[in-house]
Amino acid sequence: MPFLCPHYVVITQSISSVLIENMSDSSLLVGISAAYLIIASAKKRRDKKKRSIWMKNYLKTRNFGIIDDLQLDEDIVFRNFTRMSRTNFYYLLKKIEPEIEKQNTRFREAVPAKIKFLITIRFLATGDSFSSLMYLFKVSKQFISEMLPTVLKAIVNALQNYIKLPSSDHEWRSIAEEYNKRWNFPHCVGAIDGKHVVIQKPENTISEFHNYKGTDSIVLLGIADANYCFTYVNVGCQGRISDGGVFKNTSFSKKLEKNELGLPECEALPGRMMKLPYVLVADDAFALSENIMKPYATDLNKGSPKRVFNYRLSRARRIIENTFGLLSAVFRIFRKPIEIKVEETIVNIVLACVYLHNFLRMQPDSAKFYSTSGCFDNEDSSTGEIIPGSWREITSGDTGLRQLRSIPRKPASNATNIREEFKSYFMSEIGSLPFQDKYL
Repeated sequence: MPFLCPHYVVITQSISSVLIENMSDSSLLVGISAAYLIIASAKKRRDKKKRSIWMKNYLKTRNFGIIDDLQLDEDIVFRNFTRMSRTNFYYLLKKIEPEIEKQNTRFREAVPAKIKFLITIRFLATGDSFSSLMYLFKVSKQFISEMLPTVLKAIVNALQNYIKLPSSDHEWRSIAEEYNKRWNFPHCVGAIDGKHVVIQKPENTISEFHNYKGTDSIVLLGIADANYCFTYVNVGCQGRISDGGVFKNTSFSKKLEKNELGLPECEALPGRMMKLPYVLVADDAFALSENIMKPYATDLNKGSPKRVFNYRLSRARRIIENTFGLLSAVFRIFRKPIEIKVEETIVNIVLACVYLHNFLRMQPDSAKFYSTSGCFDNEDSSTGEIIPGSWREITSGDTGLRQLRSIPRKPASNATNIREEFKSYFMSEIGSLPFQDKYL
């Protein structure tokens, strides 16, 4: 028997003697047993170690003034810390504040909504651990873990209108005209690509997220317009699903198959007779189809028609590659595996970054800072030589985003004919570019 104080010893001995003398009386036995349990429970409660402190000392002086310190500094300091201007920060804060604000109680002061938003933005911008953020903002890791999903959802809800799939003939044509004007690829309504977002294995899963690279991931599939903005995203497809199946599982693919996207009718290119559909440009991870153009796979000689087609397609397809590149260069949460194990929170992290990308690209006072001069790939207008964007050096060696796997697929004959017609147009007098045969 564990050590008991004399008071409990006397009572216990009395109970034992009564038990021995009254073993035949079952009702008395039950009552005495209950009394013994009550006494033992009372001792356990008395011996339970009392909490030494309610809050760690270093957390008692919360760093709520950090936002005020940033306000007093130069604009560049505020933008470096938040990845946006003061105007945009407070615009977004006003929109999400009702969803994330908590009331003060008589026991403690609630963390202000602007600090919650600031912590979340800093987390996305740096990918810092909760421990690092805890010391910076003087809040506990538990608090960050609990408030983060709420703030992420609020950001996504507030920015829903910043990613919108075109639904009319006019909207699709507007994108196609911009692609043709800037990148000389007619009938192009977007560039499509996907990335494996590397994560820790979510809780209560076995191999659902295990991909062909041997890591765990979810897939971010995106379509971009000619101005490096997303027009469609799909996030959350499990990494184990084949890369070819990722696109087939999207609502976009299903609408495309049913002809429900509102794409313009097929039209002939200038100086040509064959009517061509409006298409997306993609790489080898996607199957060639009537509405998806991909490069020829064989080794090609310099200046050959197929090589010229690949060059012309790559100029347009580079848009989505640069869009993903800028996303991971600014939001460094993508530069290494995301160390969160709740699937819904991971999806909302990715969605929040994508929506913020479009929001910042469209805001005049943040666009120049967010996507600085030289951040995207460019080319010499006279030679066509590619000048790599600064994002490539920034993200070199990162492990957070991985390419989809390229899988050879046999295309349908009509898709092959469409690609051949684009190739012929690019080699014609009307459709050719002066430097396209110099492409290395």
